[in-house]
Amino acid sequence: MLLIISPSKTQQLNGRTIEEWTQPQFISQVRELAEILAGMADDELASLMKISPRLAESTYARYQKMSFPFTRENSRQSLLVFHGAQYDSITTEQYDQEDFSFAQGHLRILSGLYGVLRPLDLIQPYRLEMATRLTTDRGTTLYDFWGELIAENINGLLACDKKPVLVNLASDEYFKAVRAVNLDYPVLRIVFKEIKNGKAGVIAVYAKRARGMMVDYVIRQRITEPELLKKFNRKGYRYTEELSTAWEWVFTRRRQ
Repeated sequence: MLLIISPSKTQQLNGRTIEEWTQPQFISQVRELAEILAGMADDELASLMKISPRLAESTYARYQKMSFPFTRENSRQSLLVFHGAQYDSITTEQYDQEDFSFAQGHLRILSGLYGVLRPLDLIQPYRLEMATRLTTDRGTTLYDFWGELIAENINGLLACDKKPVLVNLASDEYFKAVRAVNLDYPVLRIVFKEIKNGKAGVIAVYAKRARGMMVDYVIRQRITEPELLKKFNRKGYRYTEELSTAWEWVFTRRRQ
């Protein structure tokens, strides 16, 4: 069983780090994209990414500062760099070496710049959403750029798994980069909904937090079988069979 999640725009290097680390698997692709973006001016980045001049200025600075190779002096492990609603629900500040090792084997973070990240892969802060229409030698979007690489990477991981199921906790924007048609294994989609006035609906910020909580639950409980995910019950969420299908499991909670 392998979990996939989306990255976060909020990133920092001044938090916790640990001794163990790995290098991103697609470092040549990372360098290629970084060089393209480093060659763009502030206003070009603002137009490309549809961001404010202030954000474009900080994004420009990040790509100018990005240096290779990644080391523990200029980088941090990906799971410790990302912050925000989803990642703040993953209690990495309490993790020990065994927790990080389990996460390394069972969690992947999708990324516009890095493709697929393991939790212990060293990264530097960046801004590049997967839906960005960046022209490269492979096409006009990042989906074109990554092509089948992400699916191939996931297939390779699941081929060695006793329970080869991909648990999708990523957003639609990022899961599209997986190109599910190229996967050799089933995909289990997890959805979190809030019930109010008898109606169940997705509220983005709560769904992000819940995804992080499920990742944390899997890591702490050492879950390797999808069926055990149905026992997830943090912050009032419960598996709701009547709203679920064979490959889309819905978890709900009631809100006042």
